Amino acid sequence: MLDKKIRSIGYALKGLRLAWREEFNFRLEIAFGICAVLLGIAFHLSAIEWLFVIGAIGIVLSAEALNTALEELCDMLRPTHDSHVGKIKDLAAAGVFLASVSAAIIGVIIFIPHMFRFL
Repeated sequence: MLDKKIRSIGYALKGLRLAWREEFNFRLEIAFGICAVLLGIAFHLSAIEWLFVIGAIGIVLSAEALNTALEELCDMLRPTHDSHVGKIKDLAAAGVFLASVSAAIIGVIIFIPHMFRFL
């Protein structure tokens, strides 16, 4: 049982490595996440603010990983152009977009007041 759990973690880490190596957007989102964490450290965020910041980062990265997995699956099942596959990919991309916009709004709400206090 424990062996199965350890293997599951290995598969997850393999997926993270794949996303990092093959997806520019994943690397970009990691960079934005690191910037948010560094700002959070600089501004001494409260525990509640940290929950929102870390949650937003996690949701965006999760959405990107799921979007990438769905794109890979679609490309494997339909290597040629297919309008249904196009819709599936567009919907998955919309999910990443919505997560990213939500994260940006959370960032503005949390960081702007700290920036004004810093000035």
